[in-house]
Amino acid sequence: MYVPAVIEHRTRRIRTLGATAHPTAAWVTQAARNPVMDLQNAGCRARFLIRDRNGKFPDLFDTVLADAGIQAVLTGVRMPRMNAVMERWVQT
Repeated sequence: MYVPAVIEHRTRRIRTLGATAHPTAAWVTQAARNPVMDLQNAGCRARFLIRDRNGKFPDLFDTVLADAGIQAVLTGVRMPRMNAVMERWVQT
């Protein structure tokens, strides 16, 4: 199962964005649009989104974020502490 989730580091609030066994590029892109729309509706602004280097993320994923003014930051290779809050939640 693929369950994309977003964690607000300041509050450590976790938002799950759905689940699927077979992610498609369209599904992953929509998973990026959902939190962007939620943030806009709440009047909040995110500056960065830290994500891993998984090949499931299409270029359109980063484009959706960039259009909303959010910079996608890729985690370093073999640097689990760069995304430690998410790693702990996923328990990897």
